[in-house]
Amino acid sequence: MLGTIVNVIAIIIGSIIGVLLKGKLPEKFQKIVMQGISLAVILIGLQMALGISESKDILIVIFSLVLGGIIGELLRIEERLDSIGNLLKQRFSSDDSLFVEGFVQACLIYCVGAMAIMGAIQDGLNNDPSILFTKALLDGTSSIAFAATFGIGVMFSALPVFIYQGAITLLASWIQQILNGPVIRELTATGGLLILAIGLNILGVSKIKVGNLLPSLFVAVIIAMLVF
Repeated sequence: MLGTIVNVIAIIIGSIIGVLLKGKLPEKFQKIVMQGISLAVILIGLQMALGISESKDILIVIFSLVLGGIIGELLRIEERLDSIGNLLKQRFSSDDSLFVEGFVQACLIYCVGAMAIMGAIQDGLNNDPSILFTKALLDGTSSIAFAATFGIGVMFSALPVFIYQGAITLLASWIQQILNGPVIRELTATGGLLILAIGLNILGVSKIKVGNLLPSLFVAVIIAMLVF
């Protein structure tokens, strides 16, 4: 759990720094920083998604996104994430209009991706938190920029990160049996497209309900297990 704890602390510290900087940086600087972060997120998503090398892989990703999107719509995941954000906003009496957006976007960015999953597994199995230490550095740095724009809502994304990565670490021995090479490849490719969508949303290019597409990650794992 050490890697996850460090990751959570990095997000909190980065968010606090970002909140302190909020309003002190000219809007044009905040805007260009967020655009830079958005492009970096898009690049990471593309690198992950372009791991697809065969037509069969592409079909798995397509089916995963379609079926996962339907499941997400039925479960109203995006709406529930917004509700949690609004609940936290009311609980802490925040008047920040971007609180919910910051919370949801940060949750998605910090939880989606192979680094969170594989890092947590490595921490649980081998007591090696090195991947999560690297993720902590990336998340802590990006949380400064996010919090400077979206406010304190970003800091509360540390809670789902702790629950998500912590659970994977505790269940690492069981999860490792499922996540073989081909399964990880499909999971990474599907997660890459979700991260790409997050980057486009932050840039304002699209309004993709990434939260409702989260089940596609689990669908990708199931389909890959059946195919390979």
